[in-house]
Amino acid sequence: MEKLKIGIIGVGHLGKLHARMFSGIESCELVGIFDIVPENSRAAGDEFGLKVFENEKSLLEEIDAVSVAVTTTAHYEVAKRCFESGVHVFLEKPITSTIDEAKKLVKLASEKKLTLQVGHIERFNPALISLEKYIVNPLFIQSDRLSQFNPRGTDVAVVLDLMIHDIDVILSLIKSDVKRIDANGVAVVSENVDIANARLQFENGAVANVTASRISQKKMRKMRIWQRDNYTALDFVTGASEMYRLLPLDETSSTGVPFGEIGLGEKKKRLFYEQPETKEINALSYELELFINAVINRTRPVVSGEDGLRALTVANEIIKKIEESRLK
Repeated sequence: MEKLKIGIIGVGHLGKLHARMFSGIESCELVGIFDIVPENSRAAGDEFGLKVFENEKSLLEEIDAVSVAVTTTAHYEVAKRCFESGVHVFLEKPITSTIDEAKKLVKLASEKKLTLQVGHIERFNPALISLEKYIVNPLFIQSDRLSQFNPRGTDVAVVLDLMIHDIDVILSLIKSDVKRIDANGVAVVSENVDIANARLQFENGAVANVTASRISQKKMRKMRIWQRDNYTALDFVTGASEMYRLLPLDETSSTGVPFGEIGLGEKKKRLFYEQPETKEINALSYELELFINAVINRTRPVVSGEDGLRALTVANEIIKKIEESRLK
């Protein structure tokens, strides 16, 4: 089968990672790269032995799909030109800077019948993948994403830099519309909000409490999920997960360790502790491979443009609530 011809626009930190991953995916051919900063192009070209294109247009003429890893403020214009050239797009998160831009991109991709996948990488984290069959109806989610300070990303609020990862995961797990948002945040070392907390209430009664900070001594990316008769904890850094489940007395878990019984009479249940099997997956490589598969098979990507738009909409509403709280 003929390989999908792919290119990369933007070869800074993320773009270089994409180049490394694409080079190892058999279903695609990495044709070349382009960066508006010539030094970036030359450095990545030398490192990975790739053809360096002098301009964006010449690259788009030779490829079927492209990975766009430019600064967020340039997402819309670059992706728009890609779609107008008939090229499928993998676009790093957040989808765009504004809701209006995101809506236009989603519409354009649909009109052109082209694939748009947004780079919300945590959807492909081994910890989350190992729990797919267990997370059915979350009632409460607690998410904490703390990171050591890095000047890269401080051009936007921590909500768009870090929290949006968890927003996207939560929206994918809770199958309901957001009913109410409350949020607070503060700027500590940058001109934008560096620490933020948001409480999302959903139409179906579910609640999510989300915290993100880029001023932390240690990295933490954890999510805890409560369902009926089920408590689950995920560690996005290690890719591991663990779970406590209550099962009827006449049922058992082939992989779980019994921890006694809870309840009285007919309501009594047995408690099991389990560590779901975690597959050895490189989340970025898996994410990009599934993008290629979606293009080749003409299927809906795991994280669609609509998903990216929804996450951005909620993130912007959180930022709005933070601004309102700081004015009080």
